[in-house]
Amino acid sequence: MGDEAAPAVETTPPLARLRIIFPEGFTRRDMADRVAAVREIAIDTRGVTPRLTKTGYLQASGAAVPPAEFRKDWKLSSIEGFLFPATYEFTKLTSSARLVRDQLTAFRRNWRKVDLRYARSKNLTPYDVLIIASMIEKEAVAPKERPLVAAVIYNRLRNRMQLGIDATIRYGRGVPGTEPLKESDLESNDPYNTRKRLGLPPTPISNPGLASIRAAANPARVDYLYFVREPDGVHHYFTASESAFCQKSLEYGFGGC
Repeated sequence: MGDEAAPAVETTPPLARLRIIFPEGFTRRDMADRVAAVREIAIDTRGVTPRLTKTGYLQASGAAVPPAEFRKDWKLSSIEGFLFPATYEFTKLTSSARLVRDQLTAFRRNWRKVDLRYARSKNLTPYDVLIIASMIEKEAVAPKERPLVAAVIYNRLRNRMQLGIDATIRYGRGVPGTEPLKESDLESNDPYNTRKRLGLPPTPISNPGLASIRAAANPARVDYLYFVREPDGVHHYFTASESAFCQKSLEYGFGGC
């Protein structure tokens, strides 16, 4: 009697692994837009229809809460700042809630690498440090300038000066970086208007990476109070002198003071 052929075993092919990249400094809404864009790419080029959607991501992130150590100071129920920017893998079955959980897990893992002793000595809370990091992420382009931008923020807080960081106004008013701020934006009573209001904005204005978080916790030990972007669009001129700042602002085409 001959051997019978073994019955064929059906195997399920592995799910395609896809990737989504969230750059440092993206806001929650930027990330939602990126989810939508990556979803379209997956459909058009990979023939995969992900479960992830822009609406689902906004809902899942809007319902998320930060780690316990931040909740005492958590403002406006905003998860901004905690959605860690990195590259994440997903499949067509990955839910928006799962992606947000992965981002919060990455945030906790990276936050544990940060030494907060200096910030605490200046009476700053962990949430304050995260807010400062989010501003550094928007202002610093050259990596070596992160601790210098942090120093300006610390020094201005200590001296009870307005921070005067226009990126906070843009965030509060929803003005993209490609558009100029209007006089009505600069004069608004928005809580994110750091030209008019003392102290930090109420929430982070972006989701910072580890380098900016570390700079926010450990600023450079310098006396700078001002900075202005140089013509190369990358570096800044830093100074403790208002007159030097005004002179450079005029020289660089920002109209002086």
